Formats: sequence, C-alpha cells, structure tokens
Amino acid sequence: MARAIVYTEIGTPDVLHLVEVPDPVAGPGEAVVRIEAAGVNPLDAKLRRGARPSPPIAEPRRVGFDGAGVVESLGDGVTGVAVGDRVAVRDAVGTYATHLAVPAERLSALPDAVTAAEGASLGIPIGTAYQCLRSLGVGDGDTLLVHAGSGAVGQAAIQFAVSWGATVIATGSPSRHEQLRDLGAIPVAYGDGLADRVREAAPTGVTVALDCIGTDEAIEVSKQLVADHDRIVTIVRGPDAAELGIRAFSGGAPQPLTAEELAWRAEAVPIAIGLLADGDFQIELGPELPLSEASHAHELIEAHAARGKIVLVP
Repeated sequence: MARAIVYTEIGTPDVLHLVEVPDPVAGPGEAVVRIEAAGVNPLDAKLRRGARPSPPIAEPRRVGFDGAGVVESLGDGVTGVAVGDRVAVRDAVGTYATHLAVPAERLSALPDAVTAAEGASLGIPIGTAYQCLRSLGVGDGDTLLVHAGSGAVGQAAIQFAVSWGATVIATGSPSRHEQLRDLGAIPVAYGDGLADRVREAAPTGVTVALDCIGTDEAIEVSKQLVADHDRIVTIVRGPDAAELGIRAFSGGAPQPLTAEELAWRAEAVPIAIGLLADGDFQIELGPELPLSEASHAHELIEAHAARGKIVLVP
C-alpha cells in the first residue's frame, strides 16, 4: 500500500493525517512516480483551512501540488519519459504521498545536478513568478519593484527579471538584504518611508510592480510609484484587486488564467531546471521534514517560521 496525507474536514493543521491508500495505477497518458520530496506551499495550507474556495469534502482530500521523484511505471500512450527517470512534478494533486499517478505532461526531466528537494520546490512559486512577469511584459529597461523579495515567488521573480535585463528593487527585512543582493536586487526595508526609499533606489522611476505580500503598504506604494496601474499585479489580494485598480494572479483572482498564461506556467519549470543545472539559478531550501510531519510543516508555513522552502520526504 502507498501512503498519503489526507484531510476529511476543513480546519487547523491537525486535521492532516497520514493514511494508507491503494497503490496508484498509471492510466492512459500517466506515469506513476515514487515521490522523493513534496514541496509545501502556502496554497496547501489555505485550502486546508478553507481560505480558498473549494467544493465540499465528499471523500478524503489529498494535499500538495509539487514534488519530485522517480518514474516507476507508465500508462498507455506515454512518450518522452521512461521508467527510472528522475522527474519534477507540477500541478498534480496529492504530492504529499509515497506514490502518485501523474499526467505525463506535468513531468519535467530532472538532471542529476538538481536535487529532489530543489525539483519539488519549483512548480507553484516558479510558475507564478514566471507567468506574472511574462504577463506584465517585464524586460530590458524596466525597473521592477518586488514586495517580499525573499519569499519563494519573490526570489524567482528577481532572478528571472534580472536575467531579462530589468533592474529589480526588492523589499525585505534587513536580515535578508544580503541575500537579495546576491540574487541581483537592490534591497529596501519595508515600513514607514518605503516609497521614499524606493525612489532613492530608483531615481529614474519604477515601471512595474509585483506584490507578493498583500499589505496595504505594498499596494499603496506600488500605486504611487508605477504610473501604469495595469503593470501592478498582486498574487495575494485577488478578491479586492479590481477595487484597488490593479491586476491579480493566483491568490483567488476572479479571472481564470488564459491559455497563454497557463502555457507560461508550464514552461517555467523546465526553464528553471536548466538554469539550476547550469548553476545560474538559486532555490533557497528550508526544513526537510518526514511526510508524517505534514501538520508541523503547515504550522511552520502559516507562522512564517521557516526560512526557505519546506519539503516533505516520504
């Protein structure tokens, strides 16, 4: 029997339980992956506690969308992946598990130079950062303001934007400023006087902003500094973004992503894997916990008590 984390009611982290489940079987177009690491994302905790809309729970609900592991079997019609291949998994419900059947198009080859923990850290944060920046048209000559630059999405956004020729200013606590500099950003502390500090760091102005924290301060400073409010996006304040006069992705955004935006999210993971393998991209890894401690992982992520990406290991 395989094992997986499930919950049967909305609630606090202690509703998460490790149970035995039937061994998955690969259907047409699917591969069964032995999961070696599962990425823990804020979205996982939001769904568990009911902070994001979801249907009523009719049967034990699986957890997790990102992971990495080894292909163990293939269903009919699968090409491009073979038994024994190391892969990263994205957008596959239930990665908090020992084994999972995954549509083959949601797998990306994982070279030996990239660890399972790194591969499991990519899907949601990398896809979100890449899609947001592509949707905003960030490129050479832009000055991008990233709020919460030291988070997983913020770090990815900094690295992509810098590689595309943009200047990046990133907010963060002073203890994180050296790391933000290492990623290529100009760090500024949040709090009173933020707009003035950003103006000082960007004397020619800010052209685009990505909000990864959702505070009123982040929204108001972005609106003060970016002339074109269509080039301000939040991934946190989706429900009230329209009232604020800005755009929203993820975070409960009212509009579904377009086909082009979904394609950008899909291409982000293999791009990041290639950059990681070449030493041109960084993933900050945090605590590595046993699968049985999924509830503790959720406690950590909700309390913002862990630096770096939390991963679960079966």
